[in-house]
Amino acid sequence: MVSITLTDIDIMIQQGEGTTLEFKEALSAGFARELVALANTIGGRILLGVADDGTVKGIQDSNALHARIQDIARNCDPSVKVLVEPVDGVLAVHVRESDAKPVQCSDGFFWRQGAVTQKLSRDEIRDFFREEGVIRFDLSPCPRFSYPEDFDRDKFDAWLRLSGITGGPSVEDVLVNIEVAERAGDRLLFRNAGVLFFAKKVRRFFSEAYITCLLGRGADKVHILDRKDFDGGIVADIEDAMRFIERNTRTAYRIESLRRQNIPEYPMEALREAITNAVMHRDWFLQGANVFVELYADRIEVISPGSLPKGVTLADLGHKSLRRNPLVADLLHRIDFIEKAGTGIRRIRDGAKAVDCPEPEFEADSFVTVTFRPNPEVRQAAGGELLATPEVTGQATPEVTDQVTDQVTGQVTGQVTGQVTGQARLLWVLSGEMTRQSLQEALGLRHRDHFNEIYLKPALEAGLIEMTIPDKPRSSKQRYRLTPAGSEFLKRIEEGQ
Repeated sequence: MVSITLTDIDIMIQQGEGTTLEFKEALSAGFARELVALANTIGGRILLGVADDGTVKGIQDSNALHARIQDIARNCDPSVKVLVEPVDGVLAVHVRESDAKPVQCSDGFFWRQGAVTQKLSRDEIRDFFREEGVIRFDLSPCPRFSYPEDFDRDKFDAWLRLSGITGGPSVEDVLVNIEVAERAGDRLLFRNAGVLFFAKKVRRFFSEAYITCLLGRGADKVHILDRKDFDGGIVADIEDAMRFIERNTRTAYRIESLRRQNIPEYPMEALREAITNAVMHRDWFLQGANVFVELYADRIEVISPGSLPKGVTLADLGHKSLRRNPLVADLLHRIDFIEKAGTGIRRIRDGAKAVDCPEPEFEADSFVTVTFRPNPEVRQAAGGELLATPEVTGQATPEVTDQVTDQVTGQVTGQVTGQVTGQARLLWVLSGEMTRQSLQEALGLRHRDHFNEIYLKPALEAGLIEMTIPDKPRSSKQRYRLTPAGSEFLKRIEEGQ
C-alpha cells in the first residue's frame, strides 16, 4: 500500500508538474482526462487541492469524494486503477500505468507530454495501438479474402509437406488449427497471415507484400544492372531472393588432394536468416515500404521496413527477442525456416563467422538494415572485383597423379589449370541429359561465351561429355551427357574425398 507524507507533498510541489505529476484545485469535469493520460503514459499522481502554480488551496476530504474519484476511474475504458490518500488537506490520487493500453474516457484518448495532457489525433491513436502491440497485423482478419476462391491450394500443400503434418486432415481443419483462419458460421474468415502465406495473388490484398532484389554495378544505386520483384508469397519470396543472391555472387573452389572445398563469397545461411527475419519482423503498418535485398560491389544489404519493436535496442539484438508478427513467426517455425528461441541474430553472426566473412553490421532507424561484407579470400581470388563477373572462381592448384584417365592426362601437367577446373565444375552439376542453358544456369553463369570457352568446349574436346545429337550441334533439342571417361573422372575425384 502506498504511503505518502507531508514531506513528500512538499517535495512534489517544489518539483512542479511534469509527465507523472498533475495539480488540480478541485475535482472538475476534466479529471477523467488526467486519469487516462497518466494511465496511457507511465502512471503518476494527481494532487487535488493544489493550484497550477503549486499553491496549496486544500480540499475537503470525504467518503463521497473518494467514491466519485473511484467512479470516474471505473468509467474509463478500460478501468483505471487508482489509490486515494489524504495528506493534510491534499488528496494524492495515485494512478497506475495501464496494462491494457490505450485507455479512453468519454472525451477520447489522452496522454501526457511533459506537464501537458494532450488529446490523441486519429493517426496518433493508430500509432499508439501499433506501438503498444494492441493491434497485430498478422492476427487481424482480412474480410476481402474469399475462401476458397482466393486460396492457393498448391502453396498450402507445399507448406503442409514442409510442416510435417500428416494423417490426411481436412484443409479447413488445418487452417483453423494453425490459426490462419477461423470459422464464421458456414464460411472461413482468413487472418492477414493466412493471406500472406496462401493467397493466389498476395498483392491484390497487400500492395507492399513483396521483396525487391537489386544488383548494382558499383557501390550505390546509380547503375542498376538487374532488378526483380518477388511476390509469390512469404515462403516463395524468401527462396527467390536467395536464388537471386546465388546467381549474382561467386563461389571459389579450392581442390586439395582431389578434394573440393567450396568457398562462398557471402555467408548464404546467414543471408537466408536475415531475409527471413526481415520478412517476419517487418512493420506492415508502414505504408509504401517493402523488404529490399541490395547487392553492391562491396556489400549486400537486407532492409526491413519499420524500426525495432518497442523495448528493443541495437544492443539487445541477439539477447532479447520480441516478435512483431507472432503468427507469421509461428508459421515459419513450423516449416523450420526459423527457430522460436530468438536465436536469429546469433545465427546471422555465427553464419558469417563460419565461412570467414566479416561480422554483419546492424543499423536501425525507420528501417532495420543488416549489411554483409564479402569473404576476403574470394575477393582476392577474383582480383578484387565483385558482381561484375560473378562466374569467376577461385584458383584450383592441386597436384594430379597419373591415376587420372588418359583423356584428362593429355591436358594436365603438374597442376590443374583454370580450364580443367571449369570442366570439373561442369561435370559435378551435369545430371542425366541437360541443355546448354540449364547447365549454364546450374553453374550460376551469366555470359554464354565465357561458359562455352571455359566449360563446355574443353569438356567436349576432352571427351568428358558428349552431345545427344552430334550431327546437329545447333539443334534446339540438343542435350549434353556424361561419357564413360567423364564418369571415371568424377569417380576418381570422389575416391579422393
